[in-house]
Parts: sequence; C-alpha cells; structure tokens
Amino acid sequence: MTQNRESNPKRKPVTVVIGATSKWQSNGRNTLLAHGKALNEGDFPVGARWGVGGAIAQKFAQEGFLVVVTTRSKANAASLAQAIERQNGECIIVELDLVSQASIATAFARICHDAGDPEVVIYNAGYMEGRELPREQELLEHIPVEMFDTAQHISSRGPFLVAKEILPTMRKNGRGSFFFSNNANSLRGRKRMTGQSLYYPRVMMRTLSQVLTEEYSEYGVHVANVVIDGMIDSPGTRALAIAQKRPEIVMDPVKIAEAFYYLHTQDRSCWTHELQLTPFPTKPSF
Repeated sequence: MTQNRESNPKRKPVTVVIGATSKWQSNGRNTLLAHGKALNEGDFPVGARWGVGGAIAQKFAQEGFLVVVTTRSKANAASLAQAIERQNGECIIVELDLVSQASIATAFARICHDAGDPEVVIYNAGYMEGRELPREQELLEHIPVEMFDTAQHISSRGPFLVAKEILPTMRKNGRGSFFFSNNANSLRGRKRMTGQSLYYPRVMMRTLSQVLTEEYSEYGVHVANVVIDGMIDSPGTRALAIAQKRPEIVMDPVKIAEAFYYLHTQDRSCWTHELQLTPFPTKPSF
C-alpha cells in the first residue's frame, strides 16, 4: 500500500496500542459497576488515569514515537490523546472493533497509510464479560454463550487477526515488537469467582505468544507475553476497599509501561519472551 503519512510528517516510528483506555477509568464500565457512579479524576496522576494502556501510550510518546491508540469509539480516547499532546507527544486515534475482522483490517490499512508501518504493537484489550454475574451464578453452566464468545473474540480471535495484519510487514522489514498485555489467569485455568471476568480464554493468548515467538523470532520480530499479576492503579481500582486498605499491593501503570518499553529496547542477543510483574508483598501466581 502507498503511504502518504499525512498523520506522521516527521516520520516518527509508530507504536500502536490496542486497548489504550481502561474500564476502570473514572467513568469506565467496571468503575460504574463497582461504585455505582463515575469518579473524579481531577487530582489523579495523569499516568494512571487510563490504566496500563494509557500509561504505555504516554511512555512511547515521550520516547519519540507517534502513538496510535485504538478504541471502538474515538470519544473513549479523546482525553488521553489530549494528555499526550499536552506532554508534547504525538498521538492519533483510530477506531477498531476487535469483534470484526473487517474493522481490524480497515484500521491497520489506515494506520499504515496515514502514519506508516507499526514498529511496535501492544495488545492490551480487556473485557468485563462475566463480571456482572451474581455469586450464585459462578459455575460454567450459568454463563451465557454470548459472554464466552466475547471473551474468545478479545483473548484469542482478536490477537490472531491483529497478528495476521502486522506480522507479514514486520517479517519483511526484519524488525518489530508485538507484545501481549495479559494477566495471571493466562498461566493456567482458574474458576471465575464473583467480580471477575471470563479470563480463562487468556490462556490462548499466552499460547499464541509462544507460537509466534517460535515462528517469527528468527525473522527479527520480538514477541512477548507480559503477565500483569496484580491490581492495577486507576480511578476505579484505587477506590476499592482492598486498595485503600493495602495500597502496597496496587501496581503503578507508569512502571508497567516502563517494562514494556524495556522489552522493546532489549538487545537481540537476549530477548525476553515472557515477563511477569508482581507487587512485592504478594506471592507470584503460577
């Protein structure tokens, strides 16, 4: 495809963050579910207002990348884009629906045409399907198939379709980073406890990362699965009783973002393909 790079006249390297805003942000779905209202983010650190995705977007913008944040609706990421611009970074928003193969293809065609081939793609998409089920419906027999389908779309099918869009060019260019933002439930299957999403499909995301590592490392493409093993700071999570009682177990998204940037800057002679991040007072998940 011909590239006009109208959104990237300075020819900056391109980072794409899929899922740049958190459902635990001040007016996110999880925040509204847990607290029954939107929260005030005015005095909240700008690096943590949008969770991990927002922190990653800000970090790579600070390091000189043009950052593309994807979202189903541009309005979801408008305040994040404004924050990046206030920090003298550059950011564009592209709408992308991970349930739709056509939407994914169209989004990456636009990114490549308007900004250039992505050098870094970080898959940080999340979902809350299953979280709204009451305690008496924890068992699998109560989970609607539609909820399972959404979890599969985000955790398995979506990453597969994104990989098909970006990896051919990365392979031809002989470089690129494709990182998965995952959680402890990717390490092994666990029951869905009340208040948690249907996370066990994330095991497939980890497996895909392992497969792509074996297939694409030799072509210069760095693939890694990042296990974020704990509660991530954001307006909604910080307001939870457990976070207020034990603030030392809450993970700083700015520091998580630094780990992603570290992965991208690793020397090829010693790449990391799985990184697990755990707060110091808690035991790592296995």
